[in-house]
Amino acid sequence: MTGPSGVGIGWRPEIAGFVADLPGLRFVEVVAETVAPAGPPPPGLAELRGRGVTVVPHGVKLSLGGTEPVDPARVAHLASVAALVDAPLVSEHIAFVRAGGLEAGHLLPLPRSREAVAAVVANVRRAQAELPVPIALEPIAALFDWPDDELDEAAFLTEILDATGALLLLDVANVHANARNRGRDPLALLDRLPLDRVAYAHVAGGAEQGGFYHDTHTDPIPAEVLDLVGELCARRRPPALLLERDGRYPPAAELRGELDALATAAGFPVVT
Repeated sequence: MTGPSGVGIGWRPEIAGFVADLPGLRFVEVVAETVAPAGPPPPGLAELRGRGVTVVPHGVKLSLGGTEPVDPARVAHLASVAALVDAPLVSEHIAFVRAGGLEAGHLLPLPRSREAVAAVVANVRRAQAELPVPIALEPIAALFDWPDDELDEAAFLTEILDATGALLLLDVANVHANARNRGRDPLALLDRLPLDRVAYAHVAGGAEQGGFYHDTHTDPIPAEVLDLVGELCARRRPPALLLERDGRYPPAAELRGELDALATAAGFPVVT
């Protein structure tokens, strides 16, 4: 199994034809919960795998940051999808999505406390015990900090990664969004993150609304995020970058342009 490399794109049924026509594509990411674990893979995804394109299942429902133990059935689903697509790793979010039996329907941020570190570490370890491949953890975008934060973001992430041995899925757009909304320097965070642990990076578009920057995944990548990709790569280039787009899909020429811009910013070969 080959790990993700170069420039990839999030596989979605709505753009499956576009993705299939990318001649230099070497990896994609698929939302794990959209794949039936018993198979077969969705049409188009199996063809990509047959071409040697690496497929990384990306979970959104494990709720690794919840105080309740992670649901074994959800972990088993992620493990089965990883086996189905012969994935070299899987990824999930440092967030919670449910509590007390209630589903939030969104990725919710954690307080950066010692208690939260312990909860995430315990759930990641539970997941790791059942997963056939390594897991990469993604910090999310958030509009606020909790008042009981004890750690800054770099220390919070580093403690979790050190305690679990997990990899880091660094979302560059989230770094920009969090810095923009909290009035902080995104480069200061990059300088303190364990960039040697990055398995791959996400890049997505967003938009300003109501005085905040929203990580929408439905808008073009702003210049500031592309500049941040360059800053990341100047420090330590990740093995791979993935374009996330989850709606309001632009014409194919515009999507190819975004992929080319990512390749240029990172110094990777174009895939279009």
